[in-house]
Amino acid sequence: MALDGCGVVCKYILIIFNIIFAVVGFVFLGLGLWLRCSQNTRGIFTIGDPDSSTFVIGVTVMIALGIVLLIVVLFGDYGACNEKRCALQVFSVLVFLLAIAEFAVAGLAWSNRMEAGVHLGKFYVSLYERYVMSQDPAIGVILTFIQNWLHCCGITGVSVIEIVKETCPKPSGFIEHIKMDSCPLTIVTVFDSRAPLVMGIFIGTGALLITALVCAGCLMEQIKKAHQQINAYYSAVY
Repeated sequence: MALDGCGVVCKYILIIFNIIFAVVGFVFLGLGLWLRCSQNTRGIFTIGDPDSSTFVIGVTVMIALGIVLLIVVLFGDYGACNEKRCALQVFSVLVFLLAIAEFAVAGLAWSNRMEAGVHLGKFYVSLYERYVMSQDPAIGVILTFIQNWLHCCGITGVSVIEIVKETCPKPSGFIEHIKMDSCPLTIVTVFDSRAPLVMGIFIGTGALLITALVCAGCLMEQIKKAHQQINAYYSAVY
């Protein structure tokens, strides 16, 4: 089906958008299922230990978010690649709901940034404890990502006694060879000290969702016009 310049651009923007979200969705779902089904962590979900509730909630959110993103990608890719308006309509609704949820979470995180930092700090501590007990490679990957992003090292930050120092980032100076920032403290304060950066991430994600929504609407309009032109042509011929 022939599309004009705007339709073609929007089609490829949607394809790129879906590739990005597919990668993120597979990462969240893969890590979540690994932590849920791994022999080292599987028992945590059955014993009902209140001390493990933060870990259980975090893993459940990862799995749920991964599934939702992959469902969005499924409809988006099918609708964009095959130029199906019905699939694009479902995709638009899902992206719209995601955008609303994302802005709601951003607002709550901003207004309760210290409390959000405390909860994320507790989640980090739960990951730390599980890794110390099990040496699970999936948890190690998550710890490495968090610690490299925030440039912190474990609970103590002291290289001599830190248990998970193999997951810590490389020290950037002489002092950091002895003592780096503690990750729980860094996480608790990151929403306050780096509030503009955190909000920038939320705003960037929201802008990406809105761009996808606009492109989906533009592509649907182009597909509708193309169908009308085809119908008008056959009506005139026959």
